Amino acid sequence: MMLNIKPHERVDDIQCRGYQLIQNPEVFCFGIDAVLLAHYTKIVRQNTQILDIGTGTGIVPILMHGVYNKGNYTGIDIQEDMVEMANRSVLLNKIEQDVCIKCVDIKDFKQHFKSEQFDVITCNPPYMKPSAGLKNENCSKTIARHEVACTLEDIICASKFLLKEKGKLVLIHRAHRLVDILYFMRQYKIEPKRMQMIYPKVNKAPTMVLVEGVKYANAELRVDAPLIVYNEDSTYTKDIENIYSEIY
Repeated sequence: MMLNIKPHERVDDIQCRGYQLIQNPEVFCFGIDAVLLAHYTKIVRQNTQILDIGTGTGIVPILMHGVYNKGNYTGIDIQEDMVEMANRSVLLNKIEQDVCIKCVDIKDFKQHFKSEQFDVITCNPPYMKPSAGLKNENCSKTIARHEVACTLEDIICASKFLLKEKGKLVLIHRAHRLVDILYFMRQYKIEPKRMQMIYPKVNKAPTMVLVEGVKYANAELRVDAPLIVYNEDSTYTKDIENIYSEIY
């Protein structure tokens, strides 16, 4: 099909069922966190309804559709230009029957969605609190990295309304925000059920964490074995290679 590729954009092969993704490297490109989130979120039923909050380029729903070849995906983002670009990627891959990207402010969730509409919600949220660190001069990068458009609590509060009973919320976040994640999940009746710490190297402190919560579930948290990203020579570990091989 004819592509409308804008200045500074590029088309990348995500190496999954031939799918491609339009990205603007001057704004934002996906990284390993999106791959880990897609892998940690298991889709088992054909009619599973999945929402990706803060979808950006649409990488998580597009990648998960490619991996699982099942489920119906809605990605939302507050940035109109990112939504427009993500929808062009959806059309490029001819998956518009299963994947839809919408411009939505998650704080207005009741205006756009029904109660208990989704089976699964995924999110790779802004990592930094508004007062933490230097904000990037690029507005899109600031929104992606800092809680200026929405907070972690906004996301979890909305998820409680949007998830069906026993529905799952799956997040990837910075390890230092773990207490906040567990606190807000329990506050909004999404019980943390599974967690995995992600270490850059075996002798380093964890930098990321994957957490899965289940709405109205009983209290019992399973902590998975730690995931080490790099060997000492900075090559991917066998565990990361296995994740990429399962996805790609």
